[in-house]
Amino acid sequence: MEALPFIGCVLGFMFIFLGLRANRKKRLLQNLPTSKTTGVFIGLVELKGTAESEIPFTSFLAERRCVQYRWSVEEKWSRTVRETYTDSNGKTRTRTRRESGWKTVASGGEQQSFYLCDDKGSILVRPHGAKIESTQVFSEYCGQSDPLYYGKGPSHSVVDSDHRRRFKEYAIPIHHAVFVVGKARERKDFVAPEIAADDTAPMFLISTKNEDQVTSGFAMAAGLWTFFGLLLAGGGTGFSLSQQNNPNIGPIVGAVIGGYLLIWAIGWVWTVFNSLIDLRNRVQRAWSHVDVQLKRRHELIPNLVKIVQALKDHETEVQTQMAEIRSQSQATAPGEAGDEIHGLRNTFIAIQEKYPELKTSESFMELNTQLSDTENRIALARDYFNTIATHFNTRIEQVPDCYVGKLGNLQPRPLLTAADFERQAITVSFAK
Repeated sequence: MEALPFIGCVLGFMFIFLGLRANRKKRLLQNLPTSKTTGVFIGLVELKGTAESEIPFTSFLAERRCVQYRWSVEEKWSRTVRETYTDSNGKTRTRTRRESGWKTVASGGEQQSFYLCDDKGSILVRPHGAKIESTQVFSEYCGQSDPLYYGKGPSHSVVDSDHRRRFKEYAIPIHHAVFVVGKARERKDFVAPEIAADDTAPMFLISTKNEDQVTSGFAMAAGLWTFFGLLLAGGGTGFSLSQQNNPNIGPIVGAVIGGYLLIWAIGWVWTVFNSLIDLRNRVQRAWSHVDVQLKRRHELIPNLVKIVQALKDHETEVQTQMAEIRSQSQATAPGEAGDEIHGLRNTFIAIQEKYPELKTSESFMELNTQLSDTENRIALARDYFNTIATHFNTRIEQVPDCYVGKLGNLQPRPLLTAADFERQAITVSFAK
């Protein structure tokens, strides 16, 4: 009995850890701005879109087209149990009670890589190793007379069966809204990012819930763990001491509650401070993304212009030579093809070998695509920076985070405007 207060305190303080961990995950989601699929950078990202697949699964129970599903069949059982016990007078007596429950008799599921699509594009998501929160697509109870009972369930029954089954299925249907938090990496098959499991990532989540619902779930978990930890540490200690008729129950319970709140406060400050430092580093990283895209534009576009200019000049030269060949061939009468025509044929073959399939129009289209893609990349990087910088500035100015932010001397970051960050303008001209 003397060890009960100690056990209660230990369990209560363990609940503090669970509450702080849930709070840390909540703040991580708050620190991550939602990215567009075309603006995904290598590292931890947050995305919203729809789940798409060219060859989706058909779920087992609901027969819904989906990229992931899991199903289960449970069977109800009940039995009468006879037990012996000792009453308050020390006499041995017997009694009966009814027990019942559900036992899983069959289950299964599948999952596949899918594309998360938004209004800007798509990105491959590999769900292996992720925590998946899917939506319920099938739920039904039935008895033996229902075709579903044996049609989708096993032929055998559990011991003491009531011959009643419960069928459940959860899935991520195609075209369904999906919220993804995970680490982006470069694909192995071609140059593009993908979202996949990573042991160093603090979170890999695929959910059919929206961001607010997921964040609220972590916030509620943090509050409940903290509350029950306090109840267990303080109330459990008080109850144990009252059973022992300890006269110092008040001061001891007060000391336990005070110690619990002190540890929680230290843990909260530690969580908030680390969260703000993490957010500051994300702001700095977002700025580096902007700088990388600006450098890409500064170096890529002039080189593309030079290539297209060279192709334009080559095609002009080819067209000139072909025009000369045409005029010479027209000047020669039919039936008088001599050494001069053979020389033109040789010239034509040389031109084909020297300039195979030169198509300036396609080159100009490619240059236009690159120009548009580059400006979109810059706009996405700038929007990503401004979003996370605004969140950072708000956090370090709001109570109570502002007091924790002073410990790290955190300062607001100015937002980017067109005049603030653009390098020297790139002029596209093909004039000689």
